[in-house]
Amino acid sequence: MPTRPTIVTVDDDVPVLRAIERDLRTRYAKDYRIVAAGGGEEALDAVRELTVRGDPVAVFVVDQRMPVMTGIEFLTQAIDLQPDARRVLLTAYADTDVAIKAINEIRLDQYLLKPWDPPDEKLYPILDELLADWSSGYRPPFSGLRLLAGRWASRGHDIRDYLTRNQVPYQWLDPTTDAEGRRLALGAGVAEQ
Repeated sequence: MPTRPTIVTVDDDVPVLRAIERDLRTRYAKDYRIVAAGGGEEALDAVRELTVRGDPVAVFVVDQRMPVMTGIEFLTQAIDLQPDARRVLLTAYADTDVAIKAINEIRLDQYLLKPWDPPDEKLYPILDELLADWSSGYRPPFSGLRLLAGRWASRGHDIRDYLTRNQVPYQWLDPTTDAEGRRLALGAGVAEQ
């Protein structure tokens, strides 16, 4: 059974993180998994794990002002792993110039001012539109075995021969020539094979 797409939210302020997580679960938990992280590194670890498993991220909802890693810095790294995910930046009024600049730099889809209350007016309509846009272009990943091996990797050839002889459906991904293979290798933290 295919997994539900994920909405990732990141904020270092625990009460704000719990509030956005609550609002996201209220509206989207039936169709999407909600992953909440208290900082950029924690969120990147979760995104790497999702990428390795082949689980798609539909939307990132990320606070801009966080210690260690800003929201834009997080999104810059996260889009390498999940390039099709939509991007929303949570900002304070003072950060709107940063958000506007990010529209061009990282293809930011939307920025929201905190607080987003009431969510029925200020949060859900925006996310509904972004999720509909993401869903229209989403193609579910191959659900069988995926083999990550370079074109000239002898073990890769041995494994492909074995799978073919035994009629096991698989998808071969080359970490040097396939975009998905590169993302999978990056997410797994493995060198090119």
